[in-house]
Amino acid sequence: MNDENKEQSVEHFLELIKKSRRGKFKIYIGMSAGVGKTYRMLTEARTLLRNGIDVKIGYVETHKRRETEVLVEGLPIIPRRKLFYKGKELEEMDLNAIINLRPEVVVVDELAHTNIEGSKNEKRWQDVMDILNAGINVISAVNIQHIESLNEEVEKITGASINERIPDKVLQMADEVVNIDLTADELVDRLKEGKIYDEKKIQQALNNFFQAERILQLRELALREVANQVERKINTEVPKNIKLRPEIFLACISTNEESAKIIIRKTARLASYYHSNWFLLYVQTSNESSDKINLASQRHLINNFKLATQLGAEVLKVKSNNIAKTIWETAEKYDVTTICLGKPHFKFYQLVMKTAVFTQLLNKMSKTHIDLVILS
Repeated sequence: MNDENKEQSVEHFLELIKKSRRGKFKIYIGMSAGVGKTYRMLTEARTLLRNGIDVKIGYVETHKRRETEVLVEGLPIIPRRKLFYKGKELEEMDLNAIINLRPEVVVVDELAHTNIEGSKNEKRWQDVMDILNAGINVISAVNIQHIESLNEEVEKITGASINERIPDKVLQMADEVVNIDLTADELVDRLKEGKIYDEKKIQQALNNFFQAERILQLRELALREVANQVERKINTEVPKNIKLRPEIFLACISTNEESAKIIIRKTARLASYYHSNWFLLYVQTSNESSDKINLASQRHLINNFKLATQLGAEVLKVKSNNIAKTIWETAEKYDVTTICLGKPHFKFYQLVMKTAVFTQLLNKMSKTHIDLVILS
């Protein structure tokens, strides 16, 4: 091994050591202020404390909500640092104190917060990265509107610009992402009861941010984001042999225009129902080469490809005289869960039935979880 390779090997090993020493990161995410993220963090902190875990409050913003303030009582708090900015005394989370005290778990609220000028880091999420790298576990919280890639969507929904944002990579680095979910009615009721803002702000909030249709759209964004995080975690951490596979459909067509359209539309509906991806497969035999089929058939085939694309399919064209084998190989290649064919009176199905490999196809499918659907 030369010196360069030795150096790369050492760097890789050091990186593995750093990762193993890094603290665990949990994020509570919600569709808006007032859903109960801080409340849940503090409830968890109290449970950890009762179980003998050294947990401390690094920064919590109660917004003077009484039910939240009650939960802070009795929890160890790391005092905030005071500093002057533009003639005013302000408070900020004390990053150095957290790292020096080294609690097992620290609660850090308002993940998207922008630090006061002169702080070590510009953003609080960067402070959290420093805390994690010091081997301290962090519980934090953020609203969906503060995620960078959702910025434009949120502005369209709310009509308000969001200045404080976190990069998507911060969520991706989290070991756990937990959605705090409420219905629109529940959130509005909390607002009217004075559990989110004081009485003077309630009507203004109802007229603006807290309209039911806006809350519903933000709720969808939050649920979708957490679902994406769970899917990413499954893909990286769950062994393939025990992983629940997503539904993926493979529609198989021939040059028959009408039957192909039926297969395409019905497969598209199945894929839509399962919110899944699907493929359209056309196996071109030597008898169906462009110089052997008429222009009308070619035109119908192209139109069917366009229809499938419009309905969300990825079109696959494969040249082969062994149709059944090609279907099977394509299904394996794309992790297909369901193969969709036309009824037996279709010419395409008859072609498949004539091949001895079709028996092999059925035998192979009997040993897997791939389904075969015959569409009428």
